[in-house]
Amino acid sequence: MFFALVASLRDRALANVLGWAPKGVFSDVVGVLARSPLPRPLRPVLFTQFARLVGASLAEVEKPLAEYATLDAFFTRHLSPGARPMPEAADLIACPCDGTLAQAGILRAGVLVQAKGIDYRLGDLLGDEDMAAAFESGVYATVYLSPKDYHRVHYMLDGRVTGYRHIPGRLFPVNRFAAANVPDLFSQNERLVTYMDTSIGRVAAVMVAASGVGNISAGYDPVQTRRRGLGRPGERVELAPSVSVRRGEEMATFHLGSTVVVLFQRGRVILRSEEPGRPVQLGQAFADRLVKEVAA
Repeated sequence: MFFALVASLRDRALANVLGWAPKGVFSDVVGVLARSPLPRPLRPVLFTQFARLVGASLAEVEKPLAEYATLDAFFTRHLSPGARPMPEAADLIACPCDGTLAQAGILRAGVLVQAKGIDYRLGDLLGDEDMAAAFESGVYATVYLSPKDYHRVHYMLDGRVTGYRHIPGRLFPVNRFAAANVPDLFSQNERLVTYMDTSIGRVAAVMVAASGVGNISAGYDPVQTRRRGLGRPGERVELAPSVSVRRGEEMATFHLGSTVVVLFQRGRVILRSEEPGRPVQLGQAFADRLVKEVAA
C-alpha cells in the first residue's frame, strides 16, 4: 500500500511537470536539429547508433544510410519494396501503420478509452460533434508509434478522401506514461483528422502529434501542421473533388513518433484483436468486414 501510494504521488508529480514544461519550444529545437544536414561520412554511424538506441530495424531501409541527409529524412524513410504487403483478401481491412495497439473497443456514449481508468470524448478529439455522432457505437483502435517504428501511415482500404480538419494543440508526449497520467491527452495535443468514404461507410484516421514532432504532412493535400498556435479547431476542409485512394497507399507522415486513432461506423467491422500492448505492423489483417458494402 505504501509503495503504491509513493508511486502514485511520483507519477502525479511527473505529470504536473509535463503540464508546465515548454513542449512547443522543445519540439521546435528538435525539429531544427532533425532537419539540419549531417556530414555524409558520419551518417551511417549516427543512424546505426540511433537505431540501436531505440530498437529500430535497419533490415528494411530503402536506401543506403549515407543517402539520408538529415535525421528527419532517416526517420521518415520509406521501406524497401515489398516489405509490407497488403492482405491477400481484397475485403480485409489492413493495419495502417507499424506500432503497438494501445487501446481498442466500441464507442459508448461518445467515449473512448485512453488508458486504464482514463476516458475521453470523441467530440473533443475530432473537434466536431456532428462527425463524432456519425461514429457512435462504432469501433475504434489506437496505435502508438514509438521512435523505433516506421513513421508513414497508409490507407486501410480503398475509398475517397473527402476532407480533413487540422486542430492546433499542445505537444505532450504520447507514450504509455503520459497516456496513463495526462487526462484528455489526445484531445489536448495537435492533430490532423482525415475522413474517407468507403464501401463500408465513413472511416476516420486521427493522427495525434507529440513532443518532438515537427509536423504531420499529408499525401492528399499540402496541409502543414505546426503553422498555427493554440486555438480553436480549424474549419473542416471538404475536398472537391474528393481524392481516390487505394488500400496500402501512403496517407500521411509523422516527422517523429506519435499516435493514430482509427474510427469505423457502427456494425461495419470487427477487429482481429483488442489486446492492449500487442505489436502491429502495416499490412497485417487488422479487421474483418461485417458488411460487404453500404449504399451511398
